[in-house]
Amino acid sequence: MLSDRPRSTLPLRVSGFVAASVIGLLLLLPATALSQTPEQPKPAAEKSTKKTAETDPLTTPKLATEKAPERFRVAFETTTGPFVVEVVRAWSPNGADRFYNLVKIGFFEEIAFFRVMDGFMAQFGIHGDPTVSRVWKRATIKDDPVVESNKRGMLSFAKTGRPNSRTTQIFINFSDNTNLDKTGFSPFARVVEGMDAVDKIYKIGEGAPGGKGPNQQRIQSQGNSFLKTNYPQLDYIKSARIID
Repeated sequence: MLSDRPRSTLPLRVSGFVAASVIGLLLLLPATALSQTPEQPKPAAEKSTKKTAETDPLTTPKLATEKAPERFRVAFETTTGPFVVEVVRAWSPNGADRFYNLVKIGFFEEIAFFRVMDGFMAQFGIHGDPTVSRVWKRATIKDDPVVESNKRGMLSFAKTGRPNSRTTQIFINFSDNTNLDKTGFSPFARVVEGMDAVDKIYKIGEGAPGGKGPNQQRIQSQGNSFLKTNYPQLDYIKSARIID
């Protein structure tokens, strides 16, 4: 940074010869040089406060790894109404931690219920922005033992048949699906208020190609623009926030 201290104004003692030489030199300079004022220092550029890919946990899963409280509640606002879930970390520690961090970073905004089967479950958790869903698709968590059962109103993470394959997709059980317990689906929370809003979620059915619902790969690659164009009847999570 340039110094802002004033220059010295002490008089200079010069001989007559030196003074005359200086005057002669000044007469040889262009007029513009004599009238030019010193260049003012440019103000320092303001630092950007905008999040980048490296600092935004929404696009950098490794920044969203806080340990969840032993118990907490999350309020959902959806197109069918509000509901509240209570998370118990002891039921599924890795699942509870992942869910806690997803809520904190604002992941569940405009998130579609894209696979909803009457009498079975409502599935959600693919982000509407393909850039976000792409990075979280690879951010798996380790499996948890099944402590609670997949009964009506319980929430579990979806997974593939491979070990440690849970990411961001979650389902809410419409009925007692205890047969899922033996296949490793570990409930981490339960609906404690507003189950009637959950029951109203549009039953699109199984996803393509086996059913009339949307293809998950196309949701991953095209996001909500694909869903809202081709499946306008779907219901959405508008927001989710930790309330206690």
